[in-house]
Amino acid sequence: MLYDFTMTTRTTSTLDLPQLDLPVFEPGWVWLTGAGPGDAGLLTLHAVNGLRQADVVVYDALVDERVLAMAKPTATLEYAGKRGGKPSPRQADISHRLIHLAREGKRVLRLKGGDPFVFGRGGEEALALVAGGVPFRVIPGISSGIGGLAYAGLPVTHRDVNSAVTFLTGHGVTGELPDGLNWPAIAQGAPVIVLYMALKHLARISANLRAAGRADAEPVAIVSNATLAAQRVVETTLADCAAAAEREALAPPCLVVIGETVRLRAGLDWLGALAGRVLEADPLGRAADRRTG
Repeated sequence: MLYDFTMTTRTTSTLDLPQLDLPVFEPGWVWLTGAGPGDAGLLTLHAVNGLRQADVVVYDALVDERVLAMAKPTATLEYAGKRGGKPSPRQADISHRLIHLAREGKRVLRLKGGDPFVFGRGGEEALALVAGGVPFRVIPGISSGIGGLAYAGLPVTHRDVNSAVTFLTGHGVTGELPDGLNWPAIAQGAPVIVLYMALKHLARISANLRAAGRADAEPVAIVSNATLAAQRVVETTLADCAAAAEREALAPPCLVVIGETVRLRAGLDWLGALAGRVLEADPLGRAADRRTG
């Protein structure tokens, strides 16, 4: 049974593109496009160029309305989002829909939150297009694991923190915690762990990491609605993170950051500073060490 792709209407916005040699969106092509972590200002010029030319925009649940407003007025918008616990299209149906629209001679923009190849199943859709004989282009987007953390004042790397990072999704295609994960290897593999889509299983993830050797008191930040006006950041510990998320009534989408890098937020929360937070120049207390080293 095919999923009923919902078509929506919207108001349009205008934005002049610079005079660059941007590609022409040919009929019968699909552009797999990243919409970034939420804030419309984080779109790439290639993404805006695609939105201006597309006949159909097939978009995901996390794409902001201000991004959709950049599509040309005659474009059709089709919702094909997946959200846990809610009726969602099967991946095969989405891929078939893209092929069908392209074979009709449409310019099809497949718009995904973040980057299409970072937990976005863009690779699966691209291979389906290859099998269907449909030409495609990939337009990368700023991943929420990069852009979202920057808006939360959480650097992925810093000279005073051992900055090897593991990026991990908190659930598989079934919505459950993936089976067969090597938790000791994950716990010991990098000082910083960034989790996508982990809120539902945060208690189990926390327990698994602590059983594998991570400390109860290790700093954790949970970032909800990263880069949007509704962004919230809760700082907690690995032992208390699941309870803290429940107390604060956090709802997905959320990023979870585990590691000493969370302490840097006291000095790098630039959005908080705009609201009056006084930032610390040396949140890790390392300045004296550098002077004597």
